[in-house]
Amino acid sequence: MTFADMAPDRYPAILENACARSRFLLVCEHASHEIPGRWGDLGLPEELRQAHIAWDPGALGLSRGLARRLDAALVHAPVSRLVYDCNRAPDQPGAMTERSEMHEIPGNRRLSPEERAARTAAIYAPFHADLRAEIVRRLAQGVPPVLVTIHSFTPVWHGQPRAVEFGIIHDHDPALALAVLEESRDSGLVCGLNEPYSAADDVTHTLRLQALPYGLANVMLEIRNDLIATPEAEEAMAERLAPILARALGSLAAPAMAG
Repeated sequence: MTFADMAPDRYPAILENACARSRFLLVCEHASHEIPGRWGDLGLPEELRQAHIAWDPGALGLSRGLARRLDAALVHAPVSRLVYDCNRAPDQPGAMTERSEMHEIPGNRRLSPEERAARTAAIYAPFHADLRAEIVRRLAQGVPPVLVTIHSFTPVWHGQPRAVEFGIIHDHDPALALAVLEESRDSGLVCGLNEPYSAADDVTHTLRLQALPYGLANVMLEIRNDLIATPEAEEAMAERLAPILARALGSLAAPAMAG
């Protein structure tokens, strides 16, 4: 299913590589800058509807590159996070933010409770229901998935350059994040644990909602978007990160096998 095929009142998650054989289940909540017609342009010019405030540039291409290399399934959101950010709970202001970075979002000002509920029902609810369905399908088959959410971030934030290139973020369960950090030491990337964001910034909603209740291994990855600014750069980064993820998962499984 593509964005154009979707009904105007429901925007389900898009599942790719559904028959993948590995345990990895990749998730890209900020994959799209599409704004369905029912919400107009949110009062924003074209350049802002294509900018980082609307999506995570490079994240979907990187996710697809990783999915191919890891033989992993990929779930991604079809609608811009400016309409609804699927990595935010419905009661969080950032779910339908009135301001992103330095920019006001006119179409999100003073939304009524009914308008907020309608967006939640159209975008957030189906996305997480579809992701949950894929998780429980795998659980029922006796193959617990490993949840990896993939994002990108800007090289400069409010005028301050960011030195970190690869952020590895965890919520209550740090095991996979720590393993990824360890396996990244020779990657040539400037890595940071819980940088440039952490769970304290409310960026781990998907992990909390989908992975932690089932005790699934999980991690959130943040890649600086100047490093994945072209299709070629996305592929090169996928080539660099796929072995890191595979080794990290293997290091978690090794003690259990030894025991």
